[in-house]
Amino acid sequence: MSPSSAVSSRSRGRSGPRRRGRPAAGRPAPTPGIDPTLVFDQADFDPTPIDFGELGFDERLLRAVDERGFVQTTPIQSAAIPLIQTGIDLMGCAQTGTGKTAAFLLPLMQRMLEADDAAGGAPRASTRLLVLAPTRELAVQIEEDFLGFAYHTHLTGAAVYGGVESGPQERALRAPVDVIVATPGRLLDHMNTAAPRFANLEVLVLDEADRMLDMGFWPSVRRIVDTLPAGRQTLFFSATTSEDVLRSAGQIMRNPKMIQIGVTRGPATTISHAMHAVDAREKAGWLIKFLRRTRGTTLVFVRTKRGADRLAQRLAAGGIRCAALHADRTQSQRTAAVEGFRAGRYATLVATDVAARGLDIEGIGHVINYDVPDSADSYVHRVGRTGRAELVGIAITLVDRDERATMREIERALDLQLEPDPAPQKKPEAGPGTRDAGTPSE
Repeated sequence: MSPSSAVSSRSRGRSGPRRRGRPAAGRPAPTPGIDPTLVFDQADFDPTPIDFGELGFDERLLRAVDERGFVQTTPIQSAAIPLIQTGIDLMGCAQTGTGKTAAFLLPLMQRMLEADDAAGGAPRASTRLLVLAPTRELAVQIEEDFLGFAYHTHLTGAAVYGGVESGPQERALRAPVDVIVATPGRLLDHMNTAAPRFANLEVLVLDEADRMLDMGFWPSVRRIVDTLPAGRQTLFFSATTSEDVLRSAGQIMRNPKMIQIGVTRGPATTISHAMHAVDAREKAGWLIKFLRRTRGTTLVFVRTKRGADRLAQRLAAGGIRCAALHADRTQSQRTAAVEGFRAGRYATLVATDVAARGLDIEGIGHVINYDVPDSADSYVHRVGRTGRAELVGIAITLVDRDERATMREIERALDLQLEPDPAPQKKPEAGPGTRDAGTPSE
């Protein structure tokens, strides 16, 4: 028995149309609360999923795509790939877990392969693609995706982030490699002491751009951008849209177009939501009982790094196989926690919001907000670790009396209607981490 559906609601947005047909070009409907003058012109696009083989990609890329089990594009991939290939500046907004990384990597890698073939396979003397990401975990995930797609090609890449030895990163920056994926702070450190070869950079991608703003990285991003060629292509990808994101994008993009898939303000429709009224002193006991009778993997979010360590210790004492993930852990500790969770050695991962971006682990059944997030956007990115790639997931928020006002604000912002109820209820018929029977498999 699982209490996960005591009070549940499926978010009301739709992840994207399934029928063929192009939306009319022009301005998208303004996002509530955003100055309509900041909304970019919407590109003409078709989000209908198609077979990857119909995109005209190089056989080497298609082989890697097939080996990774990808058959059809997601709506954001269908929309973004043809536009990116034209070379325009583009902002792509779609819910978490919809394949945004492949949406920009594959067309840009195709362009590199075509250019190299036209040049007779001559090696390039500078990095061609720079991807900036807000966290180490996301940088590592993007690098892994790139290396997977590039397996049968000659393209090279490296990740640049803090917490590890800088020597290999310096050598990659000086070599250079075709693709660099970096966190802004560590890249700036290298730019101050070394000479990354960005003189011929062709494309800049900012992934999870809204998170970079939230974490205060924008001044560092601007310093990096100021050193890059003015004629580059710039791409923004994000799961949420805000006035600050649009304004910041406008500062570094040239005549950008925008594609928006689904309701970018809300969580994926594959996620069911529940709220439980639990006194703060009783949350740990509630969670231990829940985890003991819940199968599959559970990601638990807390507000502070110290809170993550304390809760992980409490869960371990209660017989729960778990690990903690937060910014004060060493990179080796963070990697061990993530890989242990991915491999099933840990059934539960206790994390701060550092894990809300970049964790792409298939089949996470539950996300538990042990502490109520401080904003609707944080809620969206936390719960977005479940219900990914058309799988069904469950998000549960434990709400103390002092947290109810914040939770109500989140409900209003995301159009969720939840009532607190501490009583356990029956498990939903469609278990978490399974395909939604009403949603076709990609």
